[in-house]
Amino acid sequence: MKTIANYTFKNQNLLTTALTHRSALNEKNDYKESYERLEFLGDAVLELVVSSYLFKTYPKIKEGELTHLRSNIVQTKTLAATSKKLKLGSLLIFSSGETKANGNQNISILADCFESIVGAIYIDKGYKYAEKFIKNHLLTNLKNILKNIQITDYKSQLQELWQLKLKIAPIYKLIKTSGPDHQKTFTVNVLLKNKIMGKGAGMSKQEAQQIAAKDALEKNKII
Repeated sequence: MKTIANYTFKNQNLLTTALTHRSALNEKNDYKESYERLEFLGDAVLELVVSSYLFKTYPKIKEGELTHLRSNIVQTKTLAATSKKLKLGSLLIFSSGETKANGNQNISILADCFESIVGAIYIDKGYKYAEKFIKNHLLTNLKNILKNIQITDYKSQLQELWQLKLKIAPIYKLIKTSGPDHQKTFTVNVLLKNKIMGKGAGMSKQEAQQIAAKDALEKNKII
């Protein structure tokens, strides 16, 4: 297989790596590297493409609102939904244990896979092709994403509030990661001058941080 979602890879190994979950490395000798490094790169490319697109598409929207729009687009649930649409879950390479645990249905893994594919395309043919892939499969559905996913950006709210009143930014600290690879839970504290102001747990660090920020806002009766 060299083609995925209408994109044909020059380097087949890149596509294989982009679809390899780390659980497979312990069980299958044919696979030497997981998608994690490509995911890291793809995350950066994705943020740049989406940021540039929003900047050009909404010239009158302020920075804070652009940040909120971007967070709705690149959140775990949205990327996972796009992966499902592209049927990436059925292509992922897992260990037998991870396969039995239905890792291909885990939203965090599906979101990671979309990012790893973006990273692989960027290496394979460059920024323009990665940008085209993101626009064709993620941003083409922008109106529905923003219409159907109503998530308040509590992190931005907390940031703006503390900067305005206290001249200090929130600090988020990961305190615990629990659960198996296919169903990890992240627990995060949000700190103000080393004092815990809120706590949150979620299926991704981003989700946990949002919940922690919401907790901090609620405790201070801001929302």
